Amino acid sequence: MAGHSKWAQIKHKKAAADLKRGRVFGKILNAISLTARESPDPKTNQRLRRLIEKAKENQIPQENIQQALRRTKDKNLQTIKIEAYGPGGAALIIEAVTDNSNRTINEIKHLLTQHQTKIAEPGSVQWLFTGNQPKFFQKINEADRRRLKILVEELTNHQDVQRILSNSAGGI
Repeated sequence: MAGHSKWAQIKHKKAAADLKRGRVFGKILNAISLTARESPDPKTNQRLRRLIEKAKENQIPQENIQQALRRTKDKNLQTIKIEAYGPGGAALIIEAVTDNSNRTINEIKHLLTQHQTKIAEPGSVQWLFTGNQPKFFQKINEADRRRLKILVEELTNHQDVQRILSNSAGGI
C-alpha cells in the first residue's frame, strides 16, 4: 500500500510539471510564429534568434520550433492587448498571442472577474505607459499587492499570455 501512495505523489508532480512545461512551450512557440512573420530568417531577425535560443534553453524539440516557423502563414495568429485595473487601482496591460482572440479575451476576462478586477476600455490604460515603462506609479497596500501577485501569476499561467505590464509601485 505504501508504494501506491508514493507512485500517486510522483504521478501528480509529473502531471503538474508537464502542464507547466506545456504552457512555456506554447508561449515561446506562439511568439516564434508571430515574430517570424516580420522576417523568417533568424540571421536578420534578432528577436526571432533570441526566441529560438530561448526555445532551445527550455529544451523544446527542434521539430516543434520548425513547425512554429512554418505556422507563420497562419493568418489567424495575432497579438492582442487587454487593458485592466487590478487590485488597488493598479493599471495592467496584458499582451497575448492567439489564434482565437474571442476565446483568449473571454478566458482573460473570466480570470479578471474572479479576482474582482475591471477590464478597461481600449486606450484608457495605455496612456500610463511609454516604451513599456509606467509614466506614473500606483501605490497599493500590502493586501492588494498580494492579490495582484496572485492575479499576475494566474494570468502568466495562461498559455496565450506573453507579457503583463503594471504600474504598481514596487513592481509585481
